[in-house]
Amino acid sequence: MTRSNIITHPLSRRQVLKGGAALGLGSAAAMGLSPAWANPWGRTNVYSKGVEEGPEVSLAIRRESIPIDGQEASTFSINGTSPGPLIRLQEGQDAVLRVTNLLDESTSIHWHGLILPPEMDGVPGVSFAGIAPGETFTYRFPVRQNGTYWYHSHSGMQEQLGHVGPLIIDAAERETFRYDREHVILLTDWTFEDPMSVFRNLKTMEGYYNFQERTVADFFADVRQNGLAPTAEMRGMWAKMRMSSRDIADVTGSTYTYLLNGHSPEENWSALFKPGERVRLRVINGSAMSYFDVRIPGLKMTVVAADGQPVQPVPVDEFRIGVAETYDVLVSPEDDQAYTIFAESMDRSGYARATLAPREGMQAEIPDRRQIADRGMEAMGAHGMTSMDHSTMEGMDHSGMSNMQGMDHASMEEMDHSAMSNMEGMDHSNMEGIDHSDMSGMNNMDHSNGMAGEQRNMLASGMLAAGDAQPGSRYGQVGIGIDPDERRVLVYRDLKAFTPWPDRREPRRELELHLTGNMERYMWSFDGKKFSEVTGPIHFEKDERLRLILINDTMMEHPIHLHGMWMELENGQGELIPRKHTLNVKPGERVSALITADAEGSWAFHCHLLYHMDAGMFRVVQVS
Repeated sequence: MTRSNIITHPLSRRQVLKGGAALGLGSAAAMGLSPAWANPWGRTNVYSKGVEEGPEVSLAIRRESIPIDGQEASTFSINGTSPGPLIRLQEGQDAVLRVTNLLDESTSIHWHGLILPPEMDGVPGVSFAGIAPGETFTYRFPVRQNGTYWYHSHSGMQEQLGHVGPLIIDAAERETFRYDREHVILLTDWTFEDPMSVFRNLKTMEGYYNFQERTVADFFADVRQNGLAPTAEMRGMWAKMRMSSRDIADVTGSTYTYLLNGHSPEENWSALFKPGERVRLRVINGSAMSYFDVRIPGLKMTVVAADGQPVQPVPVDEFRIGVAETYDVLVSPEDDQAYTIFAESMDRSGYARATLAPREGMQAEIPDRRQIADRGMEAMGAHGMTSMDHSTMEGMDHSGMSNMQGMDHASMEEMDHSAMSNMEGMDHSNMEGIDHSDMSGMNNMDHSNGMAGEQRNMLASGMLAAGDAQPGSRYGQVGIGIDPDERRVLVYRDLKAFTPWPDRREPRRELELHLTGNMERYMWSFDGKKFSEVTGPIHFEKDERLRLILINDTMMEHPIHLHGMWMELENGQGELIPRKHTLNVKPGERVSALITADAEGSWAFHCHLLYHMDAGMFRVVQVS
């Protein structure tokens, strides 16, 4: 960070709330309720938390009390709102984003999914020093893409406390689909608990927030359906692993209120349409820990973009959106009636909702809630568990499932996990003070398991053809808790890019990483090592073409995010595989993505579940 990017005189309250008339209007228009008919491009600036237009934008971050779900909440606000305002940029612009820190602690903003210089990426301790109290940092970068993205803090637990907002980049040329108006849908999860208390609770007791455990009645229901012996065997297996088959989400509706554009289900935020219009919904999962299943009963949706990148249209009734993902969908309501935009949490402990209606004050029914599902044994890793002799499992502690892929079990006994107790207050912006500047000696190592890179990397001649789906991937499966026969649900296999990525080279090497963890101790890592235990970065050679393979050895979903570069998901679509910035990896699944390492510098690579990242599921990728 250069001093030219820093201003040390804080803005006044009046300057901070520049455009406050737009933010503070008491009219229905400010709440996204009154008509604001779209221009021919379909764009509209109706968003309940205000809009900041580029290319030059000023943002101020402060701690203040804001009503959430009828209660006063201490949040991190951006220009007086939480979540923050919609930032609107134009492809081809040079963006200038001035961020003033009015807090008594350091802060940051990461522009999630944007391709930009590393020093503008906003990850303290990796690419810049953070924004100290009283300082203004100026982010400057060329806008080289378009689509639906978002922004959030990468400091401590600030993201959990409302330090997030939507980011829309309008295309320089007309997009491949037409629409008459748009609405932004930002999904978040809010807790009135201190996030550090949530983290301590997770480390204190496995399943602390799970109030939907199986009961005796569930046991007898399973016996009736499956028989006594299979039911007893299944229960016994879960007991040996010291886990519950209903560990679907670490943090649930027992503490979370699920919000849509900052509004609770009872507040029922509304968005208008004219019958016959084609409406674009830009759906962003900006939550800290929650996956959502999104549907609009009575309306078909057509998915036209994933993670900001256009895809060939996919008609669906429902889609699951992982943490940090974005999907753009088109809907065409023909009737003069209201529809419920329903985003149910994956563990069925709660939901967010809004109303899509032709007039103010209309409301549609909330659909019937679904029951929590049970994880099946296939989630234990079909790729590695099927050949194991179950008699050998009697004395094993499977609570972590972190070492099933050929790892030396004995070596795990020697790992010192006591350091985790000191990480509760850790700000992942500095990652325990590790110095990332001196990484030159690590370049010849593949740090996925500490072996020499030559021992792990395969030449292209021994690989699958680029674009083929890896064995062990489950791109055609909808995921836990959804009946694929009930309605048409989006799956990763459906995603097909409009045009091939320009780099059509076959990968020269493969890099394999295991997603590992211990649910009982609440420790999360890559290849069995949390971030504080690794000695250097993962190295990509500048401009190389490689295949990244992710193997999930845990019983939880993980949304894996790579900063600074696209991951091309190898979902079997050949040269039309889609580009994504965040990949959801289901329990026991093996996924792969092609990467062109064209972004020199240091980049964060991590699970986007906030508490998993803080517990150690974080690495740095060095491109040089």
